Amino acid sequence: MATFPLPLADLLGHWSSYVVYALIGIAFGMTLESAGFGNSKLLAAQFYFKDMRVFKVMFTAIIVAMTLIFLSSALGILDYNLIWVPPTYLWPGIVGGLVMGVGFIIGGFCPGTSLVGLATGKLDAIMFVFGVLFGIYLFGESVSAYAVFFDSSYMGRFTLPELFNASYGTVVFIIVVAALALFVVSEKVEAKVNNRPQQKLPAWSKPAAGALIVLAIVALVIGQPSNEDRWQAIAGESQAKLDQREVQIAPAELLKYMNDSKIKIMPLDVREERYFNQFHLRGALNVPLRSVQEKAEELQFELANTVFVTMSNDEVGATEAWKILKAESLPNIYVLEGGINAWLETYAADSFAEQDRISGRQPDQLAYKFKAATGSRHPAAEPNPNFLDLKFEPKVILELKRAPVSGGCG
Repeated sequence: MATFPLPLADLLGHWSSYVVYALIGIAFGMTLESAGFGNSKLLAAQFYFKDMRVFKVMFTAIIVAMTLIFLSSALGILDYNLIWVPPTYLWPGIVGGLVMGVGFIIGGFCPGTSLVGLATGKLDAIMFVFGVLFGIYLFGESVSAYAVFFDSSYMGRFTLPELFNASYGTVVFIIVVAALALFVVSEKVEAKVNNRPQQKLPAWSKPAAGALIVLAIVALVIGQPSNEDRWQAIAGESQAKLDQREVQIAPAELLKYMNDSKIKIMPLDVREERYFNQFHLRGALNVPLRSVQEKAEELQFELANTVFVTMSNDEVGATEAWKILKAESLPNIYVLEGGINAWLETYAADSFAEQDRISGRQPDQLAYKFKAATGSRHPAAEPNPNFLDLKFEPKVILELKRAPVSGGCG
Protein backbone atom coordinates (compact mmCIF):
# COMPACT_ATOMS: atom_id res chain seq x y z
CA MET A 1 0.00 0.00 0.00
CA ALA A 2 1.27 3.48 -0.81
CA THR A 3 2.32 5.31 2.36
CA PHE A 4 3.49 8.64 1.02
CA PRO A 5 3.10 11.62 1.05
CA LEU A 6 3.38 11.50 4.82
CA PRO A 7 0.54 13.15 6.79
CA LEU A 8 2.93 14.99 9.11
CA ALA A 9 0.17 16.88 10.91
CA ASP A 10 -1.48 13.57 11.83
CA LEU A 11 1.80 11.93 12.85
CA LEU A 12 3.41 14.81 14.76
CA GLY A 13 0.58 17.19 15.57
CA HIS A 14 -0.27 20.57 14.05
CA TRP A 15 2.51 22.70 15.57
CA SER A 16 5.20 20.02 15.62
CA SER A 17 4.80 19.56 11.88
CA TYR A 18 5.71 23.23 11.43
CA VAL A 19 9.09 22.51 12.99
CA VAL A 20 9.74 19.96 10.22
CA TYR A 21 8.59 22.46 7.59
CA ALA A 22 10.91 25.11 9.05
CA LEU A 23 13.90 22.75 9.04
CA ILE A 24 13.23 21.78 5.43
CA GLY A 25 12.93 25.45 4.47
CA ILE A 26 16.18 26.35 6.20
CA ALA A 27 18.00 23.44 4.54
CA PHE A 28 16.57 24.41 1.16
CA GLY A 29 17.64 28.05 1.62
CA MET A 30 21.15 27.01 2.66
CA THR A 31 21.41 24.78 -0.41
CA LEU A 32 20.38 27.62 -2.72
CA GLU A 33 22.80 30.04 -1.05
CA SER A 34 25.70 27.58 -1.27
CA ALA A 35 24.88 27.11 -4.97
CA GLY A 36 25.17 30.86 -5.51
CA PHE A 37 21.46 31.49 -5.93
CA GLY A 38 21.56 34.44 -3.56
CA ASN A 39 23.89 36.39 -5.86
CA SER A 40 22.07 38.33 -8.58
CA LYS A 41 25.23 38.63 -10.69
CA LEU A 42 25.60 34.86 -10.88
CA LEU A 43 21.89 34.41 -11.55
CA ALA A 44 21.88 36.97 -14.36
CA ALA A 45 25.04 35.51 -15.90
CA GLN A 46 23.10 32.48 -17.15
CA PHE A 47 21.21 34.69 -19.62
CA TYR A 48 24.54 35.67 -21.16
CA PHE A 49 25.83 32.05 -21.12
CA LYS A 50 28.73 33.10 -18.89
CA ASP A 51 27.79 31.01 -15.87
CA MET A 52 25.29 28.17 -16.29
CA ARG A 53 25.23 27.01 -12.67
CA VAL A 54 21.56 28.00 -12.25
CA PHE A 55 20.58 25.79 -15.16
CA LYS A 56 22.73 22.90 -13.95
CA VAL A 57 21.66 23.06 -10.30
CA MET A 58 17.96 23.48 -11.05
CA PHE A 59 17.85 20.75 -13.69
CA THR A 60 19.84 18.42 -11.44
CA ALA A 61 17.22 18.93 -8.74
CA ILE A 62 14.40 18.48 -11.25
CA ILE A 63 15.61 15.25 -12.84
CA VAL A 64 16.65 13.68 -9.52
CA ALA A 65 13.31 14.52 -7.89
CA MET A 66 11.38 13.46 -11.00
CA THR A 67 13.17 10.11 -11.23
CA LEU A 68 12.72 9.33 -7.53
CA ILE A 69 9.04 10.35 -7.59
CA PHE A 70 8.09 8.11 -10.50
CA LEU A 71 10.33 5.27 -9.36
CA SER A 72 8.67 5.42 -5.92
CA SER A 73 5.27 5.50 -7.60
CA ALA A 74 6.17 2.51 -9.78
CA LEU A 75 7.26 0.57 -6.67
CA GLY A 76 4.03 1.44 -4.86
CA ILE A 77 5.77 3.52 -2.18
CA LEU A 78 4.38 6.88 -3.27
CA ASP A 79 0.84 7.75 -4.34
CA TYR A 80 1.42 10.14 -7.25
CA ASN A 81 -2.25 11.17 -7.19
CA LEU A 82 -1.66 12.77 -3.79
CA ILE A 83 1.00 15.09 -5.19
CA TRP A 84 -0.47 18.45 -6.12
CA VAL A 85 0.13 19.30 -9.77
CA PRO A 86 -1.03 22.86 -10.55
CA PRO A 87 -3.66 22.96 -13.30
CA THR A 88 -2.53 24.28 -16.67
CA TYR A 89 -3.94 27.52 -18.05
CA LEU A 90 -1.96 27.58 -21.29
CA TRP A 91 -1.97 31.18 -22.54
CA PRO A 92 -2.05 32.89 -19.13
CA GLY A 93 0.84 30.58 -18.15
CA ILE A 94 2.85 31.59 -21.22
CA VAL A 95 2.27 35.30 -20.61
CA GLY A 96 3.05 34.92 -16.90
CA GLY A 97 6.24 33.04 -17.71
CA LEU A 98 7.37 35.79 -20.08
CA VAL A 99 6.64 38.49 -17.50
CA MET A 100 8.54 36.58 -14.83
CA GLY A 101 11.41 35.89 -17.24
CA VAL A 102 11.79 39.57 -18.11
CA GLY A 103 11.72 40.43 -14.41
CA PHE A 104 14.34 37.77 -13.75
CA ILE A 105 16.66 39.23 -16.41
CA ILE A 106 16.20 42.84 -15.28
CA GLY A 107 16.26 42.25 -11.52
CA GLY A 108 18.66 39.34 -11.36
CA PHE A 109 16.33 37.33 -9.13
CA CYS A 110 13.22 35.20 -9.32
CA PRO A 111 10.79 35.40 -6.38
CA GLY A 112 12.31 32.38 -4.59
CA THR A 113 15.96 33.34 -4.98
CA SER A 114 15.20 36.93 -3.92
CA LEU A 115 14.18 35.54 -0.52
CA VAL A 116 17.53 33.74 -0.30
CA GLY A 117 19.28 37.05 -0.97
CA LEU A 118 17.00 38.78 1.53
CA ALA A 119 17.94 36.26 4.23
CA THR A 120 21.62 37.13 3.76
CA GLY A 121 20.97 40.89 3.76
CA LYS A 122 21.67 41.72 0.12
CA LEU A 123 20.27 45.16 -0.71
CA ASP A 124 19.32 44.32 -4.31
CA ALA A 125 17.38 41.29 -3.07
CA ILE A 126 15.57 43.42 -0.48
CA MET A 127 14.49 45.87 -3.18
CA PHE A 128 13.45 43.00 -5.42
CA VAL A 129 11.26 41.53 -2.66
CA PHE A 130 9.57 44.91 -2.19
CA GLY A 131 8.97 44.96 -5.96
CA VAL A 132 7.47 41.46 -5.81
CA LEU A 133 5.11 42.46 -2.99
CA PHE A 134 4.08 45.61 -4.86
CA GLY A 135 3.50 43.55 -8.02
CA ILE A 136 1.33 41.11 -6.06
CA TYR A 137 -0.71 44.04 -4.77
CA LEU A 138 -1.15 45.49 -8.28
CA PHE A 139 -2.13 42.07 -9.61
CA GLY A 140 -4.72 41.57 -6.90
CA GLU A 141 -6.23 45.00 -7.57
CA SER A 142 -6.34 44.64 -11.35
CA VAL A 143 -7.00 40.93 -12.04
CA SER A 144 -10.76 41.50 -12.33
CA ALA A 145 -10.11 43.59 -15.46
CA TYR A 146 -8.69 40.59 -17.32
CA ALA A 147 -10.30 37.72 -15.40
CA VAL A 148 -11.62 36.13 -18.60
CA PHE A 149 -8.10 35.78 -20.00
CA PHE A 150 -6.68 34.78 -16.61
CA ASP A 151 -9.05 31.78 -16.46
CA SER A 152 -8.82 30.89 -20.16
CA SER A 153 -7.34 27.85 -21.94
CA TYR A 154 -7.84 25.60 -18.90
CA MET A 155 -6.35 22.16 -19.48
CA GLY A 156 -6.51 20.63 -16.00
CA ARG A 157 -3.69 18.46 -14.70
CA PHE A 158 -1.83 18.42 -18.00
CA THR A 159 1.69 17.01 -18.06
CA LEU A 160 4.22 15.98 -20.70
CA PRO A 161 3.00 12.36 -20.94
CA GLU A 162 -0.46 13.69 -21.88
CA LEU A 163 1.08 16.11 -24.37
CA PHE A 164 3.14 13.44 -26.15
CA ASN A 165 0.77 10.53 -25.47
CA ALA A 166 3.64 8.61 -23.90
CA SER A 167 4.10 6.72 -20.65
CA TYR A 168 5.51 8.47 -17.60
CA GLY A 169 8.52 6.15 -17.60
CA THR A 170 9.35 6.99 -21.22
CA VAL A 171 9.14 10.73 -20.59
CA VAL A 172 11.26 10.46 -17.43
CA PHE A 173 13.98 8.53 -19.27
CA ILE A 174 14.06 10.95 -22.22
CA ILE A 175 14.22 14.03 -19.96
CA VAL A 176 17.03 12.54 -17.85
CA VAL A 177 19.14 11.70 -20.92
CA ALA A 178 18.40 15.08 -22.56
CA ALA A 179 19.27 17.00 -19.37
CA LEU A 180 22.56 15.17 -18.91
CA ALA A 181 23.44 15.86 -22.54
CA LEU A 182 22.63 19.54 -22.08
CA PHE A 183 24.89 19.66 -19.01
CA VAL A 184 27.80 18.66 -21.22
CA VAL A 185 26.77 21.21 -23.87
CA SER A 186 26.48 23.97 -21.25
CA GLU A 187 30.04 23.29 -20.09
CA LYS A 188 31.27 23.74 -23.66
CA VAL A 189 29.22 26.93 -24.11
CA GLU A 190 30.63 28.42 -20.89
CA ALA A 191 34.17 27.69 -22.01
CA LYS A 192 33.52 29.22 -25.44
CA VAL A 193 31.86 32.42 -24.13
CA ASN A 194 34.46 32.97 -21.41
CA ASN A 195 37.33 32.06 -23.78
CA ARG A 196 38.81 29.53 -21.39
CA PRO A 197 39.52 25.79 -21.40
CA GLN A 198 36.56 23.59 -20.54
CA GLN A 199 36.49 22.71 -16.86
CA LYS A 200 37.04 19.11 -15.91
CA LEU A 201 33.94 17.42 -14.50
CA PRO A 202 34.12 16.12 -10.90
CA ALA A 203 35.09 12.46 -10.55
CA TRP A 204 31.72 11.58 -9.05
CA SER A 205 29.66 13.13 -11.86
CA LYS A 206 29.84 10.22 -14.32
CA PRO A 207 28.89 7.50 -11.77
CA ALA A 208 26.06 9.75 -10.51
CA ALA A 209 24.79 10.32 -14.04
CA GLY A 210 24.98 6.59 -14.75
CA ALA A 211 23.08 5.76 -11.57
CA LEU A 212 20.36 8.26 -12.47
CA ILE A 213 19.96 6.72 -15.93
CA VAL A 214 19.73 3.24 -14.39
CA LEU A 215 17.01 4.41 -11.98
CA ALA A 216 15.11 6.01 -14.86
CA ILE A 217 15.32 2.74 -16.81
CA VAL A 218 14.01 0.81 -13.79
CA ALA A 219 11.04 3.20 -13.53
CA LEU A 220 10.44 2.76 -17.28
CA VAL A 221 10.54 -1.05 -17.12
CA ILE A 222 8.30 -1.37 -14.05
CA GLY A 223 5.80 1.20 -15.29
CA GLN A 224 3.26 3.19 -13.32
CA PRO A 225 0.49 1.35 -11.45
CA SER A 226 -2.88 1.09 -13.15
CA ASN A 227 -6.18 1.93 -11.48
CA GLU A 228 -6.65 -1.79 -10.80
CA ASP A 229 -3.17 -1.97 -9.22
CA ARG A 230 -3.97 0.96 -6.96
CA TRP A 231 -7.29 -0.59 -5.99
CA GLN A 232 -5.59 -3.87 -5.05
CA ALA A 233 -3.22 -1.91 -2.82
CA ILE A 234 -6.12 -0.45 -0.80
CA ALA A 235 -8.71 -3.20 -1.32
CA GLY A 236 -8.35 -4.68 2.16
CA GLU A 237 -9.43 -1.56 4.01
CA SER A 238 -11.69 -0.06 1.35
CA GLN A 239 -13.64 -3.23 0.53
CA ALA A 240 -14.29 -3.64 4.25
CA LYS A 241 -15.92 -0.20 4.29
CA LEU A 242 -18.15 -1.23 1.41
CA ASP A 243 -19.06 -4.54 3.03
CA GLN A 244 -19.82 -2.89 6.37
CA ARG A 245 -21.97 -0.24 4.66
CA GLU A 246 -19.83 2.63 6.00
CA VAL A 247 -19.87 4.65 2.76
CA GLN A 248 -23.42 4.08 1.55
CA ILE A 249 -25.40 7.16 2.60
CA ALA A 250 -29.18 7.26 2.87
CA PRO A 251 -31.23 9.48 0.52
CA ALA A 252 -32.17 11.58 3.56
CA GLU A 253 -28.53 12.32 4.41
CA LEU A 254 -27.77 13.30 0.83
CA LEU A 255 -30.81 15.59 0.73
CA LYS A 256 -29.70 17.25 3.95
CA TYR A 257 -26.26 18.06 2.57
CA MET A 258 -27.69 19.20 -0.76
CA ASN A 259 -29.21 22.06 1.26
CA ASP A 260 -26.17 22.70 3.48
CA SER A 261 -24.20 25.77 2.37
CA LYS A 262 -21.13 24.62 4.31
CA ILE A 263 -20.68 21.55 2.12
CA LYS A 264 -20.55 21.30 -1.64
CA ILE A 265 -22.33 18.15 -2.76
CA MET A 266 -21.40 16.78 -6.17
CA PRO A 267 -23.73 13.96 -7.23
CA LEU A 268 -21.92 11.81 -9.81
CA ASP A 269 -24.55 9.99 -11.86
CA VAL A 270 -22.68 7.13 -13.55
CA ARG A 271 -25.66 5.80 -15.55
CA GLU A 272 -25.88 5.89 -19.31
CA GLU A 273 -27.34 9.05 -20.83
CA ARG A 274 -30.77 7.53 -21.56
CA TYR A 275 -31.36 6.80 -17.88
CA PHE A 276 -29.90 10.16 -16.87
CA ASN A 277 -32.26 11.99 -19.22
CA GLN A 278 -35.29 10.17 -17.86
CA PHE A 279 -34.58 11.39 -14.32
CA HIS A 280 -31.68 12.73 -12.33
CA LEU A 281 -31.06 14.77 -9.20
CA ARG A 282 -30.79 18.52 -9.49
CA GLY A 283 -27.15 19.46 -9.98
CA ALA A 284 -26.04 15.91 -10.81
CA LEU A 285 -23.10 15.47 -13.17
CA ASN A 286 -23.50 12.69 -15.72
CA VAL A 287 -20.28 10.69 -15.87
CA PRO A 288 -20.93 7.28 -17.45
CA LEU A 289 -19.06 4.50 -15.72
CA ARG A 290 -16.63 4.07 -18.63
CA SER A 291 -15.56 7.73 -18.23
CA VAL A 292 -15.16 7.86 -14.45
CA GLN A 293 -11.40 7.25 -14.34
CA GLU A 294 -10.77 9.92 -16.97
CA LYS A 295 -12.94 12.38 -15.01
CA ALA A 296 -11.07 11.70 -11.77
CA GLU A 297 -8.22 14.09 -12.59
CA GLU A 298 -10.62 16.99 -13.09
CA LEU A 299 -12.48 16.18 -9.87
CA GLN A 300 -9.22 16.50 -7.91
CA PHE A 301 -9.45 20.28 -8.36
CA GLU A 302 -12.83 20.65 -6.65
CA LEU A 303 -13.08 22.62 -3.42
CA ALA A 304 -11.84 21.04 -0.20
CA ASN A 305 -15.38 20.85 1.21
CA THR A 306 -16.71 18.87 -1.76
CA VAL A 307 -18.43 15.57 -1.04
CA PHE A 308 -18.77 13.26 -4.05
CA VAL A 309 -21.72 10.85 -4.15
CA THR A 310 -21.77 8.19 -6.85
CA MET A 311 -25.17 6.93 -7.95
CA SER A 312 -26.67 4.49 -10.42
CA ASN A 313 -30.12 2.92 -10.71
CA ASP A 314 -29.26 0.71 -7.76
CA GLU A 315 -25.75 0.34 -6.28
CA VAL A 316 -23.92 -1.82 -8.83
CA GLY A 317 -22.52 0.87 -11.13
CA ALA A 318 -22.15 3.37 -8.29
CA THR A 319 -20.04 0.93 -6.29
CA GLU A 320 -17.74 0.30 -9.26
CA ALA A 321 -17.36 4.06 -9.72
CA TRP A 322 -16.59 4.44 -6.01
CA LYS A 323 -13.78 1.87 -6.31
CA ILE A 324 -12.29 3.64 -9.32
CA LEU A 325 -12.35 7.05 -7.65
CA LYS A 326 -11.07 5.65 -4.36
CA ALA A 327 -8.13 4.09 -6.21
CA GLU A 328 -7.47 7.52 -7.75
CA SER A 329 -7.21 8.93 -4.19
CA LEU A 330 -10.23 11.21 -4.48
CA PRO A 331 -11.35 12.14 -0.95
CA ASN A 332 -14.88 12.32 0.47
CA ILE A 333 -16.52 9.74 -1.80
CA TYR A 334 -19.80 8.05 -0.91
CA VAL A 335 -22.41 5.87 -2.60
CA LEU A 336 -26.12 6.70 -2.68
CA GLU A 337 -27.73 3.87 -0.76
CA GLY A 338 -30.14 1.98 -3.02
CA GLY A 339 -29.36 4.32 -5.90
CA ILE A 340 -31.87 6.36 -7.87
CA ASN A 341 -34.49 3.66 -7.30
CA ALA A 342 -34.29 4.15 -3.52
CA TRP A 343 -34.40 7.92 -4.00
CA LEU A 344 -37.59 7.67 -6.06
CA GLU A 345 -39.07 5.17 -3.62
CA THR A 346 -38.41 7.64 -0.80
CA TYR A 347 -39.51 10.89 -2.42
CA ALA A 348 -41.74 10.01 -5.40
CA ALA A 349 -43.38 6.63 -4.86
CA ASP A 350 -46.83 8.22 -4.54
CA SER A 351 -46.51 9.97 -7.92
CA PHE A 352 -46.22 6.70 -9.85
CA ALA A 353 -49.12 4.42 -10.72
CA GLU A 354 -48.81 0.67 -10.23
CA GLN A 355 -48.33 0.11 -13.96
CA ASP A 356 -45.37 2.52 -13.88
CA ARG A 357 -43.40 0.14 -11.67
CA ILE A 358 -41.14 -2.29 -13.52
CA SER A 359 -41.32 -5.84 -12.20
CA GLY A 360 -38.71 -8.48 -12.86
CA ARG A 361 -36.16 -5.86 -13.78
CA GLN A 362 -32.49 -6.58 -14.40
CA PRO A 363 -29.75 -5.47 -11.96
CA ASP A 364 -29.05 -1.72 -12.13
CA GLN A 365 -32.21 -1.11 -14.17
CA LEU A 366 -34.53 1.80 -13.40
CA ALA A 367 -37.49 0.58 -11.35
CA TYR A 368 -39.99 3.13 -12.70
CA LYS A 369 -41.30 4.05 -16.13
CA PHE A 370 -41.19 7.68 -17.20
CA LYS A 371 -43.57 8.83 -19.92
CA ALA A 372 -41.08 11.50 -20.98
CA ALA A 373 -37.49 12.54 -20.34
CA THR A 374 -38.05 14.69 -17.27
CA GLY A 375 -34.39 15.14 -16.34
CA SER A 376 -34.22 17.28 -13.20
CA ARG A 377 -37.66 18.83 -13.80
CA HIS A 378 -39.39 16.10 -11.82
CA PRO A 379 -40.40 17.27 -8.29
CA ALA A 380 -38.32 14.46 -6.77
CA ALA A 381 -35.15 15.88 -8.33
CA GLU A 382 -34.86 18.29 -5.42
CA PRO A 383 -37.41 17.69 -2.65
CA ASN A 384 -37.94 20.39 -0.06
CA PRO A 385 -36.36 19.09 3.19
CA ASN A 386 -38.41 21.54 5.26
CA PHE A 387 -41.52 19.42 4.68
CA LEU A 388 -39.85 16.07 5.29
CA ASP A 389 -38.88 14.18 8.40
CA LEU A 390 -35.24 13.40 7.63
CA LYS A 391 -34.08 10.51 9.76
CA PHE A 392 -30.87 8.69 8.94
CA GLU A 393 -27.67 7.28 10.34
CA PRO A 394 -25.02 9.95 9.56
CA LYS A 395 -22.00 8.58 7.72
CA VAL A 396 -20.39 11.55 5.98
CA ILE A 397 -17.06 12.50 7.55
CA LEU A 398 -15.34 15.34 5.73
CA GLU A 399 -11.72 14.46 4.99
CA LEU A 400 -9.18 17.22 4.55
CA LYS A 401 -7.82 17.37 1.03
CA ARG A 402 -4.20 18.14 0.26
CA ALA A 403 -3.69 21.84 -0.22
CA PRO A 404 -2.18 23.32 -3.35
CA VAL A 405 1.34 24.59 -2.92
CA SER A 406 3.01 27.43 -4.72
CA GLY A 407 5.42 26.82 -7.53
CA GLY A 408 8.35 28.89 -8.67
CA CYS A 409 12.01 28.55 -9.53
CA GLY A 410 13.22 28.16 -5.98
